[in-house]
Amino acid sequence: MAKKGEMLLVSSKVKAILKGYKCNTAGDALDGLNGWAHWLIEQAAKRAKANGRKTVRSYDFIVR
Repeated sequence: MAKKGEMLLVSSKVKAILKGYKCNTAGDALDGLNGWAHWLIEQAAKRAKANGRKTVRSYDFIVR
């Protein structure tokens, strides 16, 4: 299990995507995105368990 703040993203890839949109990356941008990724994973796991599953499916990540 990943620790709460452990980096899940590949920084160079995120920065390259943002550069493709002609945007710079602030020092805290990756931390913010990483926090959101952790939250999405947590919510998806909760949704799967609430539906009696141990397997997280793609639709478990959809937030409405």
